[in-house]
Amino acid sequence: MSEAIYTADGAGFVPTGHARGPWDGDSQHGGPPAALLARAIERLDAPGPMLVARLTVEFLRPVPLVPLEVRAEIVRPGRRLQLAEAHVLADGQEVLRARAVRLRRAPVAVPDAARPGPRLAGPEAIEPARIPLPPHGHDEGFARTGMELRFVEGRFTEPGPATAWFRLRVPLIEGEETTPMERTMVAADFGNGISAALAFERHLFVNTDLTVHLLRQPVGEWIGVEAVTEHGPEGTALAASVLHDADGPVGRAQQSLFVDAR
Repeated sequence: MSEAIYTADGAGFVPTGHARGPWDGDSQHGGPPAALLARAIERLDAPGPMLVARLTVEFLRPVPLVPLEVRAEIVRPGRRLQLAEAHVLADGQEVLRARAVRLRRAPVAVPDAARPGPRLAGPEAIEPARIPLPPHGHDEGFARTGMELRFVEGRFTEPGPATAWFRLRVPLIEGEETTPMERTMVAADFGNGISAALAFERHLFVNTDLTVHLLRQPVGEWIGVEAVTEHGPEGTALAASVLHDADGPVGRAQQSLFVDAR
């Protein structure tokens, strides 16, 4: 079994079985390629430290388990605010598209009351979750072998809102240290999965996008996701999550969902 989600191969990234998603055994989970977009955007030139304050990812089509190419560029340069765009390609076809806001990071004094503190029980005393085998039957996959989950509230097998801590079991890319933003993106994409209101065996509820807003740079290897999914009457839904680290809330995530019977 590989010790990373991807291995770098020239300008591309080769997925391992850890990248596999829950819906199709031949497709990737949305979190890892979203993290590749974050990686590319973070590495763009900047005049000083910057925070990816907002990253919106559009999933244009399923991401196959094939090598991926990632491109990124600054479309609005600036010292205090930048706009960036990025793309993921598989076999020459665009599969993900992203747009990001980067803001200058510099010390600014604010009242303590304006900074939220910790409000979740930490992951240390919680048992790791047992992840059900997905319908495609592959044991190796992102939720089972790529990530470790510890539920504060709820379960995969219980419908309704849930809160869980996430950390990567292996690096995003072999030989690289995974950044806080990359850790945040892979965790945030689980919001609709942990807060599902429908039975996984009888319905699809696939997110077509992922938007993450951050108020500061996350710290530590654990990211908490406090998620709820609400459904409309015509096959659409919205998953909303508050994102945490050990010091408290760090941001929010939203996912638009396509819903259908299996």
